[in-house]
Amino acid sequence: MTDSHTSPAAPAAGWKFDNSYTRLPETLFTRIMPTRVRDPKLVVLNQPLAAALGLNAEALASLEGVETLAGNNIPAGAEPLAQAYAGHQFGYFNRLGDGRAVLLGEQLTPEGERFDIQYKGSGRTPYSRGGDGRAGLGPMLREYIISEAMHGLGIPTTRSLAVVLTGEEIVRESLETGAIMTRVAASHLRVGTFQFAAQWGTGDELRELADYALERHYDGIGDANDKDGENKYLRLLNEVVARQARLIAQWQLVGFVHGVMNTDNMTISGETIDYGPCAFMDTFDPATVFSSIDAQGRYAYGNQPYIGAWNLARLAEALLPLLHEDEEQALALAQQALAGFTEQYHGHWLAGMRAKLGLFGEEAEDEALMSELLGQMKEHAADYTNTFRALTLGQLEGVSMNGTAEFAEWLGKWRVRQARHQEGGSEDSGQDAVPASQQLMRRSNQNVIPRNHRVEEALSAAQQGDFGVMERLLAALADPYAYSAEQEAYTQPAKAGERPYRTFCGT
Repeated sequence: MTDSHTSPAAPAAGWKFDNSYTRLPETLFTRIMPTRVRDPKLVVLNQPLAAALGLNAEALASLEGVETLAGNNIPAGAEPLAQAYAGHQFGYFNRLGDGRAVLLGEQLTPEGERFDIQYKGSGRTPYSRGGDGRAGLGPMLREYIISEAMHGLGIPTTRSLAVVLTGEEIVRESLETGAIMTRVAASHLRVGTFQFAAQWGTGDELRELADYALERHYDGIGDANDKDGENKYLRLLNEVVARQARLIAQWQLVGFVHGVMNTDNMTISGETIDYGPCAFMDTFDPATVFSSIDAQGRYAYGNQPYIGAWNLARLAEALLPLLHEDEEQALALAQQALAGFTEQYHGHWLAGMRAKLGLFGEEAEDEALMSELLGQMKEHAADYTNTFRALTLGQLEGVSMNGTAEFAEWLGKWRVRQARHQEGGSEDSGQDAVPASQQLMRRSNQNVIPRNHRVEEALSAAQQGDFGVMERLLAALADPYAYSAEQEAYTQPAKAGERPYRTFCGT
């Protein structure tokens, strides 16, 4: 270690940094070093992710590597900074920023891809607003587990490269073990980043940020207006709308509740970010809320599509000066782009539900069939994941509404609908014995989710120094569509006495 924070051994890990964010206007960030920690120790290292990033996992796990993952060493080429952004938090607009995170820069992978590398829990920044800038072990491991589960489900997400102990305690409601997580993201550009630029930056700075987002995430759009005369910034808005419509539909299809859909927690890239008070739904109910701070249910499971549309409207407001010089025309263009969200979301959700039910083709009555099932699931407090799992496996004994006349009638209609287009899914000649509808359902209905009681079990054990419980949980979640014997124990819901479940943001 050196006083400059730079480690001469860092190149052995394979770090290859660029720092394109530092070339943006300095209104948008503050250069800052992470705060050194006393005694870092590695808790978990994501070896597959390290390999994908072109990093040497053995070097990262070494003493020098752990010092780097703790922020005590900064790899050569990195230029640490904290990003500024704003956000509507539970509907109220605030000036924000990375209050406990430092962006090292962008790792360039062997395939030429670019990923942000960020420390989370690395100390105070100018945006901490009185906070200590630190993070607890429990919330950092929760983010590691849930983000890896999302990755296994095929849902766009930030990921966690590593979690290290700091050797220090932090003060929350009680003393907690301090930890730092290294987060990997396509970028950390948020709706709130554009809100910040629109509110506190100049018009030129807002344009530079939009150009940067286009280049970073939408390079197919080009550098100028297209031949049809569509403004490239309108295309940016349309692209973000499209990605978020698909993402939120994916959340709904697996029963994921984000818990804190503030505008600073919605990315321009279309990745899920900020796993604070998040959880997966057990009993199906659109009103499901896990977050301890969401007293009014603003971010309930059933509200997520509506909040997504509301957040995108805030992005559109920020982009108005770039959409057209005439304010009324800019507003009309924004409204047109936003109008596409509902149709796109609904289309993704319908397609996903057809797949979950093993339905090929499209029929006008499909949505009524889906709504009828969900209505019965809510009425009978059915487990969301396990209901679709039971339908997939043809094992209905544990389904809460099984045996009722209404469910028997629904099963009859569903099976008739499946049979009408069965030939449309005959794609896999190697599995002729398995109906095409069931093949589709197995690909579309996860066998396991990170059930809340299992996550808490892993976090509780980790707090006592036993990380084996978490490792076994992560192994079960790595391929949630495997339907393996090893996953069987993780398919069981919590006992009735273990509900209701509440999550906390950890700040």
